[in-house]
Amino acid sequence: MFNFHKDHKKLVIVALSVFVILSIFISVVPASNLQYVQPFPTDEALTEAERAGLNVYVQENCVACHTQQVRGIEMDKMWGDRPSLPSDYYYTKKRLDVWRQSPSLLGSERTGPDLTNIGKRQPGEGWHLLHLYNPRSVVNASIMPSYPWMFEEKDATRITDEDVVVPVPEEYLNEPGKKIVAKPKALNLVAYLQSLKQPEMPGNEDVEFIPSIKDDLDVAQEARKSGGVDGEKLYMNTCAACHQQSGKGLVGAFPPLEGSSIVLDDDPELMLQIILAGYDARSDYGVMPPFAAQLNDEEIAAIANHERTSWGNDASEVTAEDVKKVREYVMEMNQ
Repeated sequence: MFNFHKDHKKLVIVALSVFVILSIFISVVPASNLQYVQPFPTDEALTEAERAGLNVYVQENCVACHTQQVRGIEMDKMWGDRPSLPSDYYYTKKRLDVWRQSPSLLGSERTGPDLTNIGKRQPGEGWHLLHLYNPRSVVNASIMPSYPWMFEEKDATRITDEDVVVPVPEEYLNEPGKKIVAKPKALNLVAYLQSLKQPEMPGNEDVEFIPSIKDDLDVAQEARKSGGVDGEKLYMNTCAACHQQSGKGLVGAFPPLEGSSIVLDDDPELMLQIILAGYDARSDYGVMPPFAAQLNDEEIAAIANHERTSWGNDASEVTAEDVKKVREYVMEMNQ
């Protein structure tokens, strides 16, 4: 009966049957269950520009180097507030026709950082555009390729009000004096990247990451920094992409913090206002996004203190209470 080597017909039928059964239980049944996944209440559908940017993301094969999945282990905690869930991908999955569905964006390589929460980690449009034009201009050791075809060089006299000018430092321009203008393809891609923000779970339930073993001394040292908040780490994750690890900024793009009169001012109110509400210097530098919704008072105080006491800066420290007062003032001004 099972003498397959003499009966090829039975061999093919059994092999095909096993393949079909396995396909149903491994692929079809799990996929059908995913059809019942619903988005989080705070999540929003992609806009037309964001959807166009998603298509650019796929076309440029960004998924080859970037993931969009936060695993439930502590080393992934830097990429998101919680591990990723099927509902996070509700609006990015789209059936193209009866036979095809949009490609998965989970990714399997982290040649570049995970992008799950990049819209919160790096919300500024100017930074993203500069990074696309020349990644080395903002991240010295970056191996990401440049995308100059998404931009156009223009004379200053040809700039219109509708043009989005990228604050590219002179040293990265092909022709000095030219202005770099973002094309719609670049603007759409940045709009999609800015939309990548982990939505809050209903009820704000905490999903725990699996902890890793840490040296007790390192934990104790970290807890002593800024009342338990590590200002240097927060600065590296939030601010260093623009102002650089050295605090020197980028000439023509992002202002220096080293020796800055605003950072060193005895009265930190203006500095805290800028961190909370953002700053638009128009022609001087790129636009800085606000961080009031992203960082709490303790975290902003820790970042401010790191900036006021690093790179030769020697200014008095601020407290979370100082930040709270400025936050209340900023909120009143915006009402």
